[in-house]
Amino acid sequence: MMKPVVAIAAILLTTPFAEAGPIDNACIRSDRGARSPGLCGCIQQVADQTLSRADQRRAAGFFRNAQQAQDVRMSKRAADNQFWDRYKLFAATAERYCAR
Repeated sequence: MMKPVVAIAAILLTTPFAEAGPIDNACIRSDRGARSPGLCGCIQQVADQTLSRADQRRAAGFFRNAQQAQDVRMSKRAADNQFWDRYKLFAATAERYCAR
């Protein structure tokens, strides 16, 4: 069985860039200096492979309000903890795959 990161990389390498999604839109609109259409598109591709659309919409809010991420990370709610685990996998995968 392929490791999740390897499987995602294999899918991303054979998939054309997807339409702009919630993560891509939030990334492009962010005030972070490292944003670029290529990087944001790559991050969106990883999001498409690792997060549901609902999770993507929730995570997109972190680009506008970093405090939301901190609140979810510190939450004691089971649903928030489960989301945070999915988000961490997404973030780690995007960092590995999309790093320049």
